[in-house]
Amino acid sequence: MFSDPLTIIVVIACLGVAFILARGIAASGKGGVESGKQANKFMRWRIYAQAAAVVVILIVVTIRRMGGN
Repeated sequence: MFSDPLTIIVVIACLGVAFILARGIAASGKGGVESGKQANKFMRWRIYAQAAAVVVILIVVTIRRMGGN
């Protein structure tokens, strides 16, 4: 399963989103105005990464449905 390059790309995209989410949650837990700004920045990055991950997943599903491995 993990020998397939497409699966590896999807897993990396999902782990990237999870990492950014964890950083954002950690930043918001510190408190303070500066930490709030940093948490908002991480959450914006999470939205972009999540959108990219969804696009990657849709591309992989399309490739699979067209008969690609």
